[in-house]
Amino acid sequence: MRTKRSVVGWMSAAIAALAVAGATGMVSAQDTIKVGHYGSMTGKEATFGQSTDNGIKLAVEEFNAAGGFNGRKVEVITYDTKGESSEAGKAVTRLVTSDKVIAVLGEVASTLSLAGGAVCQEKGVPMISPSSTNPAVTRGRDYVFRVCFIDPFQGLVVAKFAHENLKAKKVAVLYDQAQTYSKGLRDEFKKHFTAMGGTISGDEAYSSGDQDFSAQLGKIRSGAPDAIFVPGYYTEAGNIALQARKLGIKVPLLGGDGWDSEQLAKIGGEAIEGCYYSNHYAPDQKGELVEAFVKKYQSKFGATPDGLAALGYDAANILFDAMKRSKSLGGKDLRDAIAATKDFKAVTGTITLDKNRDAQKSAVVVEMKGGKPVYAATVEPTKK
Repeated sequence: MRTKRSVVGWMSAAIAALAVAGATGMVSAQDTIKVGHYGSMTGKEATFGQSTDNGIKLAVEEFNAAGGFNGRKVEVITYDTKGESSEAGKAVTRLVTSDKVIAVLGEVASTLSLAGGAVCQEKGVPMISPSSTNPAVTRGRDYVFRVCFIDPFQGLVVAKFAHENLKAKKVAVLYDQAQTYSKGLRDEFKKHFTAMGGTISGDEAYSSGDQDFSAQLGKIRSGAPDAIFVPGYYTEAGNIALQARKLGIKVPLLGGDGWDSEQLAKIGGEAIEGCYYSNHYAPDQKGELVEAFVKKYQSKFGATPDGLAALGYDAANILFDAMKRSKSLGGKDLRDAIAATKDFKAVTGTITLDKNRDAQKSAVVVEMKGGKPVYAATVEPTKK
């Protein structure tokens, strides 16, 4: 049993050691600030989670190298959702209740962000989705934000590009009825394209994981469309392109940001050449922020960053900016600081969060050329 004198001496030494640590900027592992990320690190849309995680890690590395938050380093904890809603809820619950993160970044898929966002809202922990575009993700949830544009705007972007750039008069739609993202984007495209005077010549559905699209494509072919809108994920889009070409369908396919993966060209090959999709940025865009990000990412990961990587990077940096402006790192204060984000210069554009906690920003359209997405056009949001 320690004597009173030894206990006092031990406490004094510990206090002195802490003082020295604070004065020299040393931070113990227990003193890191924990931030959570949940994403599809495995599963059929694994590139979504992996790219996002890489972008977040790059932002964290830079933030810590610049001194972190008042000398404290940020630690990111990533959990795999496997692309499943049930796993998303479990992952966020663990991040919030066990790991005690101050904020959560994720998910990519809107369906999964709806599940994870429910937990964050209940627990009062801010969540920033890098790339979930369905409006429902933030609706009625004042702790949930996003740094990407939303489907009403993305639907307008693709409709406008089809109408003005491709001069398409008839467009068919082939959507994933199992995905909130795909259904929402399909609805918005149809609304905007018909308002522009266009005709929807076919409206066919499939479900995630399907391999045979010949029946739907056969019906679409009979309508002789000028283009086909496929608002799903790259996993099915590549196969749809292959099967469309085998059926003699030569018109361009159009997609949303769910196409954005290096796997798209690997799956679709030549069949995906000359097709277009809306996205958050293009690696070959001109601009200091984009060029610097692409260079740093390539140096660290040996690959060209896709839009998901750029959005993960931006989401983390918006969180760090809010941390610096927040009264504290408590949930409500941090939430209020994130909500006040305005004119933030990011890789994917200048971001202002509106009253619905959605990002007001531009979108780009890219064309698949030589197996890579190449910048084709920029569409700005309507000023409010």
